[in-house]
Amino acid sequence: MLRVTCLTGMLVALLAAGCSRDNGNTFYQGYVEGEYLYLAAPMGGYLASLDVARGSRVEAGKLAFSIAPDPELQGLQEAEARAVSARERVENLKEPRRQSEIAALEAQLRAAETALQLSDIQLRQQESLAQKGYISQSRLDEAKAARARDLAQVDAARQQLATYKSTLGRRAEVRSAEADFQAAGAQVAQKRWQVDKKSVTAPAVGEIVETFYRPGEWVPAGQPVASLLPDDRRLIRFFVPETALANIRVGQEITAGCDGCKAPIRAKVTFVAPQAEYTPPVIYSRGMREKLVFRVEAVPAPDQAPALRPGLPLDVRLVGG
Repeated sequence: MLRVTCLTGMLVALLAAGCSRDNGNTFYQGYVEGEYLYLAAPMGGYLASLDVARGSRVEAGKLAFSIAPDPELQGLQEAEARAVSARERVENLKEPRRQSEIAALEAQLRAAETALQLSDIQLRQQESLAQKGYISQSRLDEAKAARARDLAQVDAARQQLATYKSTLGRRAEVRSAEADFQAAGAQVAQKRWQVDKKSVTAPAVGEIVETFYRPGEWVPAGQPVASLLPDDRRLIRFFVPETALANIRVGQEITAGCDGCKAPIRAKVTFVAPQAEYTPPVIYSRGMREKLVFRVEAVPAPDQAPALRPGLPLDVRLVGG
């Protein structure tokens, strides 16, 4: 009976220590968590090169892998050719009409006027002969039709010449050509984006955790080729009871220790869970046995983050009250 009483007293003392205000001696069980980035290309293709190895460290902007860009590269070349053609058309429309073109139209107008004069003479002759009964009505109708045709050709030549000399009609044509050029430029940008996205770079400094394909293999669109653990995506996660929640706030400094750590790990609290949860089975608290705990996350100091491995168990202490 005395032994049971002593054990009960020790348990009460431990719970009281876990629920009391943190004084720098209470610690909480935690571990290192990692938020991985999965590097993938938005278009599929054969893996041309894998420029990172599993377990290697990479700097931000370093090439991680590239997908063969053959179809997209050909599409880019086609779009660039269309853009050049559209630009040349715009420049040509902005230039004034060449004098040789206007001279040719003027010559066509003179030829049409000469043909009209001849048609007038022939029509008068046919009308005179028809009054005397020397020709049929059909011959007279043919002469009238020929004059009407030549008159229409003269009018068409005059209108075409006036259009060439006028700049009012060309403004709309120039605007249309400029719109085509802008559309061609947008197409070039789209194709260039597709080509560029076939080469994927590391978005942040960190460690390549895993690679999933080898060069020569087909990679579907959006399928990760490598996983990256950035240094700034490593965090410390620990759990505290409700009684200690009042002592923790966002921005508060903590320290953590681990087996083999030569110096305490410095970190700042960035998140406190708004709701309680049950203690995960992998967490065994030395200073408390409460069933309900609150999850807390902290970001380690940048100079210590690269050495932290996900899953590493930690003893977390609060700095200050």
